Amino acid sequence: MAEAKRPERVNDFTDLETWQVGRRLRKEVYDITRGFPAEEKYGLSSQMRRAAFSVTSNIAEGFGRFSYQENIQYLRQSRASAYELRDHLTTALDAGCLSKEKFEELNELAKSVVRLLNGYIRSTKERREAAAR
Repeated sequence: MAEAKRPERVNDFTDLETWQVGRRLRKEVYDITRGFPAEEKYGLSSQMRRAAFSVTSNIAEGFGRFSYQENIQYLRQSRASAYELRDHLTTALDAGCLSKEKFEELNELAKSVVRLLNGYIRSTKERREAAAR
């Protein structure tokens, strides 16, 4: 997938690099879980999909909130889901559902999402403080 491109101005949550990378992660998770054993359909596969879905949906919901603080709270929930997904990836590796290479690729992508979320949280806090002045 092509590198996320930063727009001149953010008009929608889909313009956010954080959401774009999260979307890529979500797509990858959906793709790999299709190949999981049938007995994992309602277990690990479902949990991984829910966590990946939560990453992007919380970014989108926070973007639509009125206050900076509400946005920050949703971004923190998104970050927690990214960490949850990293744990599920470890479980999938240990269960033999993921190769070491695919685990490393997805784990690094999830870490990138966390770094981007941390930056987004930081910049939102700075905007909140500037608005209060």
